[in-house]
Order: sequence, then C-alpha cells, then structure tokens
Amino acid sequence: MLLSFRSAMTSVLLLALVAVSAPAQDVATAPATVKPVPRAGGWMNRHESMNARVKKGNVDLVFIGDSITQGWEGRGKGVWKEFYGDRNAVNLGIGGDRTQHVIWRLDNGNLEGISPKAAVIMIGTNNSGSDSPEDIAEGVEVIVKQLREKTPDTKILVLATFPRGANPADAKRQVNEKSNAIVKKLADGEHVFYLDIGDKFLDDEGNLSREIMPDLLHLSEQGYTIWAESIEDSVAKLMGE
Repeated sequence: MLLSFRSAMTSVLLLALVAVSAPAQDVATAPATVKPVPRAGGWMNRHESMNARVKKGNVDLVFIGDSITQGWEGRGKGVWKEFYGDRNAVNLGIGGDRTQHVIWRLDNGNLEGISPKAAVIMIGTNNSGSDSPEDIAEGVEVIVKQLREKTPDTKILVLATFPRGANPADAKRQVNEKSNAIVKKLADGEHVFYLDIGDKFLDDEGNLSREIMPDLLHLSEQGYTIWAESIEDSVAKLMGE
C-alpha cells in the first residue's frame, strides 16, 4: 500500500513539473517576432513621450507601426493635419520597430487608460529581412490580440504591409506579400478588419516609383496622401462618423 502511495505521489509530482515547465518551453521556442523586446536610447524617449500623451486621454484614433507610421510627423505632417487633425489621433509609430518592439510597447503604456474608437496597424516590413512570413504574421496576430484585450471596444484596421523595393522581384517585398496573405485571415468583420492598399502605390507592372517612396521604402508627401485617401472610408466607418 505504501509503495503504491509513493508511486502515485511520484506521478503527481512529475505531472506538476511538466505543467510548470511547458510554458517556459513554449516561450523558448517561440519566434523572435512575438517575444516582447524594448530598445534603448532615443527609442525609449519616444516611447515615454507617447505614454505621456495617451495619459492625457481624449484619444479616438491611434496609428501603430514603425518609421513609416512615425513619418506622419515628417513628410506626412500636412496630410495628417488635414485628415486627422480634428480626430484626436495619436501617432504610435517608432522608426526601426519590428513586431516584437511594438508588442513590448503595448504592454508598457502605449494603450494605458485609453479606448480609441479605431486603431490602424501597419507593421512587419522591418522583420522581412530576418523572419519568415509565418513568424511575422504571428507577431501581427499578437498585436491584434493585445488590442482586443486592452481596448475591447476599439475597431481594428490591419493594413497589409506596404510594398517595398523597385519591383515584384524584390525579396523583402515577397516576404511582406506572403505574410500579408496570412494576416488577412485575422479579420472577423466585427472587431478586426483587413485592408490591402499596396496596389495604390504601384504602376500597372508592379513597379514602385521614387516619387511615392523616395528610398523604395518610406513615403513621400504624395505617398502619405495616397495612404490617407485610400483608408479614409474605412477609418470613418470604424470611428462611427
């Protein structure tokens, strides 16, 4: 009887150890795209400035992304003022960010205390040189889940990662296109919506003009105009206007 009891207790302890160790193993094997990572220097300063802005409240619209989103404060400044100046919009874009950096930011203050009517997400191009389309899509999925959990009343517009490179043969553009094909499945038509405006930036052969993206990645003022005009109907609808 005693031996049977000891055997039973040993089995229970082994099961407990497996249950405890399983999550750690999942974290260890998860792709880099979903592991929250902060950055240092000016990045942290911008992150903290965005936190300070959202703490003031009165936020109805947020744009979440990397340098292309941050560029609304540069080449896109005038377009931002025209389309979003009266909409209590906040720019949550930081140059160089990958999905894992955005995940960290959203867990560390970027959404604290706010419940925007709508959020526009465009992220992933900085992952395209090192991560698979599947892993990039997984990172975007985590970001969408964060918004759903932290701001459940927010309507989410997930944009396909913009095309990059001179033509369709560009390797990183191809990675973006493959991840977009996976990300589009996140749309549920109720809380999460997907929109691909990539063709708005291209000619009939799929070539990218330097007038729209001077370095074949970042937008010119004309590029920001195309962006704003192309999503305007969706943004207005999601904001209940």
